[in-house]
Amino acid sequence: MSIEGLLGRKLGTTQVFDAKGRLRGATVVAVGPCVVTEVRTEEKNGYRAVQIGFETVKRLNKPESGHLRAAGNVKLRHLAEFPAAPGDSYAPGDTIGIDLFEVGQIVDVTANSKGRGFQGGVRRHHFAGGPKTHGQSDRHRAPGSIGSGTTPGRVYKGTRMAGHMGAERVTVRNLEVLSRNDDRGVIFVAGSVPGPTGGLVRVRAAKRVAK
Repeated sequence: MSIEGLLGRKLGTTQVFDAKGRLRGATVVAVGPCVVTEVRTEEKNGYRAVQIGFETVKRLNKPESGHLRAAGNVKLRHLAEFPAAPGDSYAPGDTIGIDLFEVGQIVDVTANSKGRGFQGGVRRHHFAGGPKTHGQSDRHRAPGSIGSGTTPGRVYKGTRMAGHMGAERVTVRNLEVLSRNDDRGVIFVAGSVPGPTGGLVRVRAAKRVAK
């Protein structure tokens, strides 16, 4: 089996020159090393996948320790499961690193976006706001009408309003791997990646490559 992705950390942004000599904005992502903790097979589980762990932690509770015993009693902070395609086989305890990704490969990156707290409609949904003239000094960023009084006599579910913004799972698709630094275990991905600097990310081979 061959795993489709790894866990990593977003390190920040920079600029790199691609193969054509163009200066490209890029995000630096440290991928792995990840330890194989469990292998799912069609015979036993009904599907093919590999569970991996990322980053060590000082303490684990007994259920967590028992689960990781087969991988060599490693203490891992994050666990994730990735689908595996027919090919190379893995066993608990194996280490997977940056070699999984090649320069020029197209990947999808998933992470939790930055939390923005409670925001109004202008910032959260890009509302235009109210008129800036005719004495409306306090209506510039107000939401305005949210429905009729008699019919329907209520506010429809899903109506765009002020509320909690950010801190949600976001996937950015079809990002190109511009460069790779094997010594430091980092890849340079074209464009932006969700989440803050130092945030946990999932990097995997692109599901649907844009033509």
